[in-house]
Order: sequence, then structure tokens, then C-alpha cells
Amino acid sequence: MSDEKSIQSMGGDARKAALTPEQRSEIARNAANAKWEKSPAVQKLPKATHGSPDRPLRIGALEIPCYVLDNGQRVITQAGVLAALDMSPGTATKGGGDRITNFVSTKSINPFASNNLREMIKDAIKFRAQGNMAYGYEATILPEICDAVLEARNALALNHQQKHIAKQAEILVRAFARVGIIALVDEATGFQEIRDRQALAEILKKYIDGELYKWTETFPLALYKEIFRLKGWAWNNGKMPQVVGHYTNDLVYDRLTKGMLEELKRINPKSAETGRRKHRNYQFLTPEIGYPALNQRLYELLGMARASVTWEQFYRLVDKTYPRMGETRPLPFAEDV
Repeated sequence: MSDEKSIQSMGGDARKAALTPEQRSEIARNAANAKWEKSPAVQKLPKATHGSPDRPLRIGALEIPCYVLDNGQRVITQAGVLAALDMSPGTATKGGGDRITNFVSTKSINPFASNNLREMIKDAIKFRAQGNMAYGYEATILPEICDAVLEARNALALNHQQKHIAKQAEILVRAFARVGIIALVDEATGFQEIRDRQALAEILKKYIDGELYKWTETFPLALYKEIFRLKGWAWNNGKMPQVVGHYTNDLVYDRLTKGMLEELKRINPKSAETGRRKHRNYQFLTPEIGYPALNQRLYELLGMARASVTWEQFYRLVDKTYPRMGETRPLPFAEDV
């Protein structure tokens, strides 16, 4: 056993000897970071879920480190704020926090600083990023500082050393006006896709309402007559085969807005006894947006159907014009009832 340990020890020593000083430093740093991150005090800090040093917010030649935290905060690092405003760090501590506080507190800027800005610079946000402690501010601090600087410039209150910061603030404000700071941070960190999924609920609220609306004659009979013609079915006084329900979900609800069909199925489930839904799906749509959007789409589909000679031609036209957004799958073109 001792011989085995000795061999393992020799192997470890050999591996260590083969490492460069930089590699040994990195291993030691990673071990220290792992230990630091497991401490109870650090575990309480918010953690960056999106963002990294190689994915900065880019505005022209500027590269501003930014992150999205697990509590939803979008933050810009203190060093990033200084770089954005072309301010030197000076002798600041905590990544530039003192420098920013001192700047906003100067007699030139302070009279034009909003209460919101004063609150933001009181305490920097401590957070974890890539296993390290970082300091930052809510991303909206940048436009807040820019507004104060530009107001001070308009009032001729800036001193000579601050005028270059005003030029930088003007560049930033113009960029923010085009896109918005939150959207910029989300795109830079990769949070945009997550945000879009979270925003889905808000989008659906515009289309789907909890209260039933008693719309009548919503689906034009002419559309179904065209579907029967294209499928080669004999019209039977409006009696619909079961597969038509699938076509309605596929061609209509699943192409109006993302997640609509899934949400309608959730709030209007099939009865376990009858296998049918208690209400028509369109009765859950909002009168302001959901129902008008549905009504317009139905008549667009009717026009496409009338212009088509075959079911395949109609389906491919719809597929190209209004791509499917959800869970339905096309039935084979040869599907019959």
C-alpha cells in the first residue's frame, strides 16, 4: 500500500513539475475561488446567470461589461460605467465606486442628479460572476448619469475637466434613444431568449382573456366549404369530420401568436366524460386584440383557399405565409375521413 502511495505521490509531483508557473497559479486561484464561493455569506449574494467578459455591451468602439443576475437585475460593472463615460479610475476602491460617487457629488453635477441616481450610487450591487466577487449598478445608472451631465452642460456648470465626459454622455444618450439600455444588456448577455419566453405570458394576455365573449358566427362557413372542396369531400350541411378540428388548430390558432394554442387548451380543457371542450376556443379571446386578429386571419385563409386548386397548394401557401409556432403537426396530404 505504501509503495502504491509512493508511486501516486511521484506521479503527482511529476505532473506539478510539468506545469508552468502560470498554470500552477491558475489552479491555485480556481481552488481558492471554489472555496470562497461555497462560503455562506457569498452564497447569499445574487449570481450572474447571463453575461461574461467576452460578451460585453458594445456601443461603437466601447465595450462595457454587463450581466443579468438570478434576481432579474441587469447590471453594468463599476469599471464598465467608468469606461463608458471615459472617466479614469483614479485611486478609487471597489472597482470604481468611490470615483463614481465623488463625480456625481461634485458641485457641477449634484444639482442636476435625480433622486433615483443618488439612491443608485449609495450602495454598489455585490454579485458573483465567474467565481469572483463583482461590483456593479443597475444598468439604468448610465442614462441617469448622462442626463445629469448634459443638464449641467446646458446650464454651463461643467468645469474644463468634465467637458469630455459630456461629449461621451451625448454619444451614449443617442445610442440609448435608438435601442434602450435594457434591450442592449439583454442582447449582449444572451438573456434576450429567456426574456422573450418570460414576456410570452404578457403577450398572451393581450390575445386571451379570462372572461368569455359570446362571439357568434366567428368562423366563416365559406372557409370550411373551401376546405371540403380542396379535400374532395362532399359538403354535408356543415357537419364537420373530426379531423377538421385538427386543421383549425394547425392553420389558425397555432399560427396567430406563440403559445396561444397551448394556453387555450390549458384554460379550456376537454371534459373527461365527453372528450369535448365546454366552450369554443375563440370565446376566450380579447375583444381588443385577440378576436380581431383571429377574424382577420380567417378571411386571409379564405382568400388563400379560394385561390388554391389543391389542398397541397393551399397548405404550402399557408405554411410559407404564416409559419407554425407551436405543437401541432401537419397531417399527411392523403389524410381522409
